[in-house]
Amino acid sequence: MIGTIIVEGIVYEAQSLKEKRSVLKSVITRIRQRYNISIIESDHQDVWQRVEWSLVSIGTTRTQAEKELQKALAIIDSHPTLEVTKVSWEWL
Repeated sequence: MIGTIIVEGIVYEAQSLKEKRSVLKSVITRIRQRYNISIIESDHQDVWQRVEWSLVSIGTTRTQAEKELQKALAIIDSHPTLEVTKVSWEWL
């Protein structure tokens, strides 16, 4: 089972693309180190306060993939300078 989530959010304290990318890099690194998930910045690369990530997890069951994605989403939600505005789930 392949699970995909699209996460849109706002980085409030970023005043430049460099600051935004610093925040995003720290979150992406934490997720990649802890979980078997692929994550990319899929949109808004040139906008300094908006972010869109695509996360993908593959598991033998939907439950397994969903747990991994929920844990990654919890890391994103726990970051103090990020606010998640939209989450879209898709299963293949």
